[in-house]
Amino acid sequence: MTVPDGQRPLRAAVLLGLALLGVAACSPRDDLAENQSQPVSDSARAAFASSARVDLTGGGATFPYPLYARWFNEYAPLAQVRINYRAEGSGEGIRHIINRTADFGATDVPMTDAQLSRVGAQVLHIPTAVGAVAITYNLPGAGRPLRLSADVLTDIFLGRITRWSDARLAALNPDRTLPDDSVIVVVRDDDSGTSYIFSDYLATVSADWARHPGRGSTVDWPVGRGAHGNEGVAGLVKQTVGAIGYVEAVFARQNRLPLAHLRNRAGRFISPMPYEIAAAADQVLAREAGRMTRPNDYRLSLVDAPGQASYPIASFTWLVFSPAVLGEPRTRQLVDFLHWALRDGSAITSSLGYVTLPTSVAEDVLQRLDQLPAAAARAHPH
Repeated sequence: MTVPDGQRPLRAAVLLGLALLGVAACSPRDDLAENQSQPVSDSARAAFASSARVDLTGGGATFPYPLYARWFNEYAPLAQVRINYRAEGSGEGIRHIINRTADFGATDVPMTDAQLSRVGAQVLHIPTAVGAVAITYNLPGAGRPLRLSADVLTDIFLGRITRWSDARLAALNPDRTLPDDSVIVVVRDDDSGTSYIFSDYLATVSADWARHPGRGSTVDWPVGRGAHGNEGVAGLVKQTVGAIGYVEAVFARQNRLPLAHLRNRAGRFISPMPYEIAAAADQVLAREAGRMTRPNDYRLSLVDAPGQASYPIASFTWLVFSPAVLGEPRTRQLVDFLHWALRDGSAITSSLGYVTLPTSVAEDVLQRLDQLPAAAARAHPH
């Protein structure tokens, strides 16, 4: 889930420094899908016509940046609204909300209760897509995809399993040839939503990991060589025989990295593909549906989800904002955009390799969004 990272091997400086400046901006992944306008529903057109133009600014997570850039580009000429977004990382997205320096933030890491209390107004977490963390490795001649269980993966990153010939790895991979090489762990050394999602999973499945180092966007890794961004981790794994690391699943698939199959709670080995990632969200939402009555109920962890098909390291990515801080006009513009994005923009989501929200989740989100402009107007009476 927060957490926040790039989706293809772009230079980190380009990814972090590029801002979307209205209609003139270009997505860094326009080469991955045809840049064609998506069909717009009648309800979306009516929403556009009902609202005065208001420019919006946001910043935060890098993981959804290619998706948001395409969305904002497609939406701008339809709604005559510019949405400017800077990919800075989930931590910055949260700081924007706390410091009120942008209209919305974007994060792969849910805000804590302590952070929410600093805003002084209700903050909403709106899921926009489902992401996942993949485990990649460098084992020449290993044959079929590596299989890993939660306990073995945890012990690799705790430094307890140090050689690929370890008996526990061999037992999980009886039909693979694993060398007697050292296990070289590669980790993120920057503030990262990917690290949050991965450490959230390890802390969920391992009491030892939960005690230390625990979950966070920065982690005191027990072992490992540090690298910056998805690109850094992937590059170090590729050049180091015996290496293992974690990256965003979309990035991994598009760069054709070898991906481990992880044993889920149902005992099945699952790869990080769109159906399996979406299945995790479906299962968690079905489990939590009866308890979701508050505005921040979508601060849900999707890791270690139940279900036969669920991939175990999945997460939402969120837009976060406060209707009371924004006021009615800007809240309405953001709500109108989200209506378009989650319905008409879903084709863009899939075309770029992201996982769309399950239909039940998207419809529930949109119903909640429809109540926000009126609430914002009450908070800012004329």
